[in-house]
Amino acid sequence: MRIGQGYDVHPFEAGRPLILCGVRFEAERGLAGHSDGDAAVHALIDALLGAAALGDIGTHFPSSNERWRGADSLGMLKQTVSLVASAGYAVVNVDVTIVAQTPSIMPRVAEMRAALAQALGVDPGCVSVKATTTDGLGAIGRGEGVEAQAVALIEERSTP
Repeated sequence: MRIGQGYDVHPFEAGRPLILCGVRFEAERGLAGHSDGDAAVHALIDALLGAAALGDIGTHFPSSNERWRGADSLGMLKQTVSLVASAGYAVVNVDVTIVAQTPSIMPRVAEMRAALAQALGVDPGCVSVKATTTDGLGAIGRGEGVEAQAVALIEERSTP
């Protein structure tokens, strides 16, 4: 068994869709980023890559590469799962925490867990998504952006 952790933060930007864990939220502002800006999925990608000692999101999906401009982060997550599998590992479970004053995350958690589970190729029971606020403290508390943290557990795949 191996564990990895990931972290990401993105500022809000007008004119972009707000996507978290692959779920689109109705909002006036989305998250800035080279891809779709899904900070939660980006943190999860880093957790998985870290667990498998395969580098980080910038190594595999660099913002200097136009291929990833506007890319669907769930598609990037699926590619990450393939990289992890090629290294001989399978996803056991993941835990994602989203830190934001807005939007309200909790009403969409089941949908987010299902989207991540599908991309990871695991049962939704292996995916946790939680949300919290900073109670108004700091940049996140002022509503300037969204922070995400993730932990992923992987195990070596058994060979027949």
